[in-house]
Amino acid sequence: MPHHQDETRTAYDGVVELYARMFADHRLETQPFARAMIATFAELVRATGNPRAADVGCGPGHLTAMLHDLGVDAFGLDLSPGMVAHARRTRPRLRFEEARMEALPVEDGALGGVLAHYSMIHTPPEELPALLAEQARVLVPGGLLLVSFFGTDGPGPVRFDHKVAPAYSWPADRLADLLAAAGLPVFARLLHDPASERGFLDAHLLARRS
Repeated sequence: MPHHQDETRTAYDGVVELYARMFADHRLETQPFARAMIATFAELVRATGNPRAADVGCGPGHLTAMLHDLGVDAFGLDLSPGMVAHARRTRPRLRFEEARMEALPVEDGALGGVLAHYSMIHTPPEELPALLAEQARVLVPGGLLLVSFFGTDGPGPVRFDHKVAPAYSWPADRLADLLAAAGLPVFARLLHDPASERGFLDAHLLARRS
């Protein structure tokens, strides 16, 4: 496992309860744009005829539960065993497993959707194409990927000190190009003013496997 993944896993294991209190206990009440994109994603996943979806980097499982409530057969995957344990304890009717986004324990073409809600932000730019190819691998043709991330207006990704582990913000066009190269052309995007003090845009790209 690359060193940065070890660091990220350890960092998130150390903030499970705090993270859950800040996010899982309130879902997305203060983030109407994200709620709208996730609801659209769920509707489109159901329309593929394959309602199975993976919430990759699921953390404490709050969005896995949201997808389930929206009629999606959702399960959660996360690098952090602490997060997975919390999700299993608080949402015992849903499935959660430890996994890396670069090596999903899912067969080829098995899913109608993949949700990556701010879970790719810790991946170094040079490793992101392989990670995106893995998401494409597990999707059916026409399957959906929703990626949410910190957006920037600059020419390239920007490394910054995330509160949990080092992370990267991305220009939406650059990330959309990487998605297209992985066989996941973007057909909808939403960028809006930040909900935090970091100053980056909140960005959401919705792509469909070609």
